[in-house]
Amino acid sequence: MSVLQLLPSEPSTKANPERVAPLATLPLFWKLTGKRVLVAGGSDAAAWKAELLAACGAEVHVCASELSETFTQLLSRKTPTTALAFVHHKREWNACDFEGVTLAIADCEGEFSQAFFDAACLAGVPVNIIDKPAFCQFQFGSIVNRSPLVVAISTDGAAPILAQAVRRRIETLLPPALKQWTELAKTLRDMVSARLQPGISRRMFWERFVDKAFQGKPTPDNVIAELEGYEPPSIGHVTLVGAGPGDAELLTIKAVRALQAADVILFDDLVSDDVLELARREAKRMLVGKRGGRTSCRQEDINATMISLAKAGKNVVRLKSGDPMIFGRAGEEIDCLQSEGIPVDVIPGVTSACAMAAQLGVSLTHRDHSQSVRFVTGHSRHGALPEDVDWKNLAQPKNTTIFYMGGRTAPSIRKQLLAAGMPPHTPAVIVSSVTRDKQKSWSGIVDHLADAMEHIGVNNPVLIGVGEVFKNARKQKRRFDQQQEMLPSPQPISAAGAR
Repeated sequence: MSVLQLLPSEPSTKANPERVAPLATLPLFWKLTGKRVLVAGGSDAAAWKAELLAACGAEVHVCASELSETFTQLLSRKTPTTALAFVHHKREWNACDFEGVTLAIADCEGEFSQAFFDAACLAGVPVNIIDKPAFCQFQFGSIVNRSPLVVAISTDGAAPILAQAVRRRIETLLPPALKQWTELAKTLRDMVSARLQPGISRRMFWERFVDKAFQGKPTPDNVIAELEGYEPPSIGHVTLVGAGPGDAELLTIKAVRALQAADVILFDDLVSDDVLELARREAKRMLVGKRGGRTSCRQEDINATMISLAKAGKNVVRLKSGDPMIFGRAGEEIDCLQSEGIPVDVIPGVTSACAMAAQLGVSLTHRDHSQSVRFVTGHSRHGALPEDVDWKNLAQPKNTTIFYMGGRTAPSIRKQLLAAGMPPHTPAVIVSSVTRDKQKSWSGIVDHLADAMEHIGVNNPVLIGVGEVFKNARKQKRRFDQQQEMLPSPQPISAAGAR
């Protein structure tokens, strides 16, 4: 029986995402080398569009009785490129100017905008009238130029300043040397296609190529030598990736890269849709969550699935909520994979306890209140509390204890701590769905844990924190929220941007 057959029959948006979410406009990269384009108007704005079109190799015909100083300087540049790129017609445009034209751009006002737009449509020429969205059949994005690597950003005309701000941020992320690396990739493409079969071997070569591209300047001889001596792997690879508590912005850059390189993603039920949105669109997604009180996948089936996929040469990501090494049964999976000779590595994530501390504005190791931090599972494989917990040790002062998955066992946790000598008034907190939109928090004392759980509910993942560090959790949380309100709201990460 396959892993997917073990799952309930209700549809899963995670496992079956939309291949492409709705788009305001279709991003296209249009080759204009040798093509004739029309620019009507002699303003600075028209000059910028003309220069951009000429940079793409277009033959730019400019119709304008007068030119701005910027436009005049542009046309007077004495270079072989500009001499061929621009043809200035010292007059206003007419209908004949659209003949043989690929694109038409104008900077005009009022009734002239309508007239130019109508003439272009009649001639079947795509048209853009600068700063007039109603008269634009296409748009110019804000550009990051590492040609032949080109990044364009559009807001569908809603907020050009925002597009420029996004461009500035991307500029800082893309080293200038990417231009040379992209040119190198262009020369290597045919060689790679002839040397390596499609699929994982070819993709792994290009992933190594990309790693080098972001590390320094191109070394063509070394890269070509590496390609000539490259041996495709005979077996796939498994990466255990920490998805964090839910907020996609808490993923590491390395985790995003792993998601983008995966052939197959086996993900837990608690992994958020926002995190999965960053995955490679072509990757197969398999929901293998183990969920309390509901139908779940057996660990043995998950192990068998990973082994089968890796032996078929697939690049597998095992995506786990929080950190893979904290109550994620990663040790069992690593041992199983290694026993089959399958290479495996781990990318850590933000564990939920640390995310909870950040949300509450509480230091888990505050030196006035805590000398140690304990992470304790709130249930065993049988659903109750583990039988071998050292409750007397946990009940000692100067400890901070975080119970994972303790929602249903909160009454038993309270009972055991009090029986071990913990004062009933010891501070405690409960947080469910930490960092997510539906996050709920409670702050109080250990003696009230059971009643508090009735308010929080047990249907979402729950963390319980106990210790003096949580004494001011409510006050710290209020201060933390006020500080967050002063900050600009973060924009969600886009899958298109991550690809």
